[in-house]
Amino acid sequence: MSSDSLFTAVGAVANAFFLLTGVYIYVSLARQISARTADASIPSSRTFGPPEAMLASVLVGLFLANLASARGHSPGVLSTRDILANALISIALFLFVAGFLRFRGLDLNSLGGLSKIGFWRALGTGMILLFAAYPLIFLADAVTRRILGSGAVRQEIVELFNSSQTVRQRVLVILLAVAVAPLVEEFIFRFFLYGVVKRYFGRLAGLTVNALLFAAVHAHLPSFAPLLVLGGCFTIAYEWSGSILVTMAMHALFNSLTLIVLAFPSIVQQ
Repeated sequence: MSSDSLFTAVGAVANAFFLLTGVYIYVSLARQISARTADASIPSSRTFGPPEAMLASVLVGLFLANLASARGHSPGVLSTRDILANALISIALFLFVAGFLRFRGLDLNSLGGLSKIGFWRALGTGMILLFAAYPLIFLADAVTRRILGSGAVRQEIVELFNSSQTVRQRVLVILLAVAVAPLVEEFIFRFFLYGVVKRYFGRLAGLTVNALLFAAVHAHLPSFAPLLVLGGCFTIAYEWSGSILVTMAMHALFNSLTLIVLAFPSIVQQ
């Protein structure tokens, strides 16, 4: 056997091992979640009700309308104002939903498990669970490549980074990717939308709807399957850990690694 064949075989075995490890970890988490009693998953404080369901429906409608309007429109030259507007809209949405929930008397700390675990534990747990999710994401991307003849997980934040023209723009994109997007998207998708759908239709429906919507709003067909898997892993991690901080950490790390690969393409095999 030649050295090239040996390396290929070793690589295939390693890839299979990491894939099976990722599947095992997330299946184990899902089984642990399903084994919990109903009472154990219900917080002692007030939970989402009809007003939250109405707000969630409005948000989903807005996301889908924005997705429909974005079809067929190619992005133009990106300006610093565009990046700032994107960040401000995201933050405004976060503040509006959080303010609405507080006005309704809901305890965000209890519902989101903000004080359930510390920062470093959330970061460490997020790193491990993201590492376990990557083989599943790569598999989804490989299947997409085989079917569509293209692939690569190109999120909106990736498009922003690739379109940025100046150092200032790239710094803003990095802040948007590492700080704003994980905070806002995890709060909206995992904490709020998943929480509302789960409240009325159960965990499985919540996970399915959440992952589908999360993948769809990024409006890029080749990345739909990988982002669907990523969204599902985020949701399982949130449900298992009981803290939205874990998925925020996972999301921030995922975006950080994506931007590192874009900034230093020589560190990965092209």
